[in-house]
Amino acid sequence: MIVEYHRPQTLAEALELLQRPQPPTRPLGGGTAFDFKGDQPVAVVDVQSLGLDAIERQGNLLQVGATVTLQTLLEFTDLPPALGDAICHQATYNLRHQATVGGSLVSANGRSPFGVVMLALDAQLTLMPGERTLSYGDFLALRDEFLAGHLITRIQFNPQVELAYQAVARTPADLPIVCAALARWQSGRIRLALGGWGKTPTLVLDGQGHEGLRLAAESAFSAAADEWASAEYRSQISGVLAKRCWEQIAAKAKEG
Repeated sequence: MIVEYHRPQTLAEALELLQRPQPPTRPLGGGTAFDFKGDQPVAVVDVQSLGLDAIERQGNLLQVGATVTLQTLLEFTDLPPALGDAICHQATYNLRHQATVGGSLVSANGRSPFGVVMLALDAQLTLMPGERTLSYGDFLALRDEFLAGHLITRIQFNPQVELAYQAVARTPADLPIVCAALARWQSGRIRLALGGWGKTPTLVLDGQGHEGLRLAAESAFSAAADEWASAEYRSQISGVLAKRCWEQIAAKAKEG
């Protein structure tokens, strides 16, 4: 239940509100993932007027403001096609115009295609106050702790990393039962992330070389059972999708 609504014009004002002990105060971006019907009294801080809606290149990195919408990011020049696929899988056209990058990452559960791909890309989040930067994987591990009194202002990642995304869903419009994202850097570093189950996307592999990729994926989802699919099915399909991701990246490397 929302008991207060604030729309500050500066970051300092927003942080002052978020750090109040009472009432519990949460940032509000696009509002697509916000629970407006809860019983707990909560104050919201609308962050749309803070100027966090820019996308900039800085060297090899793409810096994305937290309130950039998914559709704006999707339309950005030279975005990796696999990231675009995941964004389209994440939300419908209308919702993409409302959902923000920061909000989508904060609220991501295991069935979030966008969260899975950003985990594979080793996206870095900047939190205020203190301008602290941490990886998306570290953020997910202690999400509630990092969110208390803080605000994500920027997300950055390397858009030049080779990236593949594969998914299986009941229908094209459904969120995935299993999805996989694989990123490979020029250094040979590889990160594999899986989704479709659990409270957060799952990082399966971060290292050099692709040996054992399929086995690692199968093992990671060996107990991933819920109302949507059995663990046996998810384990098998995750291995298949991981293999497809690698084959896709390898094929592009040969073409290039």
